[in-house]
Amino acid sequence: MQHKSAAFRHISTMNHFFLSSLFLVLITTTSAASFRPKALVLPVSKDAATLQYTTKINQRTPLVPVPVTLDLGGQFLWVDCDQGYVSSTYRPARCGSAQCSLAASKACGTCNSAPKPGCNNNTCGLTPDNTVTHTATGGELASDVVSIQSTDGSNPGQTVTVPNFLFVCGSTSLLEGLASGVKGMAGLGRTRISPPSQFASAFSFRKKFALCLSSSSRANGVVFFGDGPYKLLPGIDASQSLLYTPLLINPVSTASAFFQGEKSSEYFIGVKSIKINEKEVPINKTLLTIDSKGNGGTKISTVNPYTVLESSIYKAVVNFFTNELSKVKRVTAVKPFEVCYRAADFSSTRVGPGVPAIDLVLQSESVYWRIFGANSMVSVSDEVLCLAVVNGGENPRTAIVIGGYQLEDNLLQFDLADGRLGFSSSLLFRQTTCANFNFTSNA
Repeated sequence: MQHKSAAFRHISTMNHFFLSSLFLVLITTTSAASFRPKALVLPVSKDAATLQYTTKINQRTPLVPVPVTLDLGGQFLWVDCDQGYVSSTYRPARCGSAQCSLAASKACGTCNSAPKPGCNNNTCGLTPDNTVTHTATGGELASDVVSIQSTDGSNPGQTVTVPNFLFVCGSTSLLEGLASGVKGMAGLGRTRISPPSQFASAFSFRKKFALCLSSSSRANGVVFFGDGPYKLLPGIDASQSLLYTPLLINPVSTASAFFQGEKSSEYFIGVKSIKINEKEVPINKTLLTIDSKGNGGTKISTVNPYTVLESSIYKAVVNFFTNELSKVKRVTAVKPFEVCYRAADFSSTRVGPGVPAIDLVLQSESVYWRIFGANSMVSVSDEVLCLAVVNGGENPRTAIVIGGYQLEDNLLQFDLADGRLGFSSSLLFRQTTCANFNFTSNA
């Protein structure tokens, strides 16, 4: 591990099949006998101050709504156990247990203080990671009750419970840089203990989830765990008419701290070229491939508020975009952006300001993620719009990071069973938004 306590020691890994079978037993639901949901749902809100996307996880006994920042590529759920963690059902994961092996922990720790959540002897450890500030600490793996609403795809239904939901204890200091009131991060990444994996195992539905982020801090977006339909008012099933592209695996972890040999838990896709106004932008395409050291490629992130481009790609995109708008006068830039215009100089369309569309071309010329004005131009004031991409500098770990703003009012389905991403492009074309899920319960 790149970052670990001296007290940690290696533990053995168990047979994968045995683990999978045992995991189903470990987290069998209390309500499964009477009701087995086909999908689950959580509201997602946008924090205006930090531009982070947050949700609430109902956890512990008695149940407490725990506010967390959503981290699409994060490894697991982690929460602050230092302050105010009170639960009669908290269980630390003992070294050598099936839970530790499932979590791929290679560390075992001791704690010199009195036993409490986050501080127990003979427990396996992982590294909770604040991916906003890029800091990580050692933390105790544990389980507790988690409760969540089921859904038929149209409304929330009855609440279901996972009695032994695995998570990691973080420290209060790790909350620095997160939205006000948040107590941890919910990582939805490609691991066996991320919430999408645990929910799919607990309720025996396909390992897939869908994310639909609202563009407004005053209206909730939604995350669905399980398959569609994903219905948005007025009765539009956003799971229909998706385009698909393979999800790629980065062979080297992109976390702040990790065990040697660990793969990245983040979601990468194969962007082959970039077009603006349907014309190809000249860029160094070798940057678009993930190399053996895990550098390069394109990932999707909810902790980056805007798309981040490697310096040479950024300059090429900015130059091409401004050339396409050469007749429109630019105005003084507003940080962190470099290209800004008067809002009044653009027509208004159903999919935002009338600017050249940006296409991320994927596995073939006919499969592309089209970014319209609503997702490419950000309003920094009533009068000024800016191109919502930022310069990631030279030699960043990842060449293209598609940020939260570019995801808003787009439905993204992460199908882990088939290793593919389904994407809708802007839902504004279909006359709906990610704020249009009907959270009125039909339970």
